[in-house]
Amino acid sequence: MSAGGGNQMISVVPDELKFQFELEKQSFCDLKVVNNTEHHVAFKVKTTSPKKYFVRPNTGVIQAWDSCVIRVTLQAQREYPPDMQCKDKFLLQSTTVPPNTDVDDLPQDTFTKESGRALEECKLRVVYMTPGLAQGNSEDEALRSSMHGLDTNSNQAFQRLKDERDAAVRQTQQLQQELDILKRRRFRKGDPGFSFTFAIFVGLIGLMVGFLLNLSLSSPSTE
Repeated sequence: MSAGGGNQMISVVPDELKFQFELEKQSFCDLKVVNNTEHHVAFKVKTTSPKKYFVRPNTGVIQAWDSCVIRVTLQAQREYPPDMQCKDKFLLQSTTVPPNTDVDDLPQDTFTKESGRALEECKLRVVYMTPGLAQGNSEDEALRSSMHGLDTNSNQAFQRLKDERDAAVRQTQQLQQELDILKRRRFRKGDPGFSFTFAIFVGLIGLMVGFLLNLSLSSPSTE
């Protein structure tokens, strides 16, 4: 069984135990155990090196859909392991129990296969990290965060420029519309003046034609 996912009785985060290893210093790692069922689930933590680690709680009962945190403490060590490689292993066993079951009420054979219970097991490996490696990981995280910040700032600047461009386009369109309206108004105001001038011109021509006709009719005959 892996540390999480699927239709498992419990989920464990993280999926491995990481300790910052320094001589003569303790180190700890917290495990979050989540009950994925509607039943009460009992758990027990075992390790291949019980003298090196302090686990609290190492046994417990989690209510339905609830969770708990297990702290695993690496005792102070006097020497480095070969190549900083750790072969220690942890095993987290879990099984359903009746409601309102207290950890002190668990039978001795609760976590044995002979009990006939459905027993799930989650294996966890141990990883030792040096302080320099841990600092390097922190610097990497800081670099990724700063790069993310730069990307965010670039996106914000691009969006701001785009908004300013769109605003300029809208303003230009509005000015063009106002200019068209002014042109139409000027054209409409020019129509009456043009018609009035044309009427005067036509009237003058009519008067001249009438005057010439009257003049021709009133002139004496040559016969």
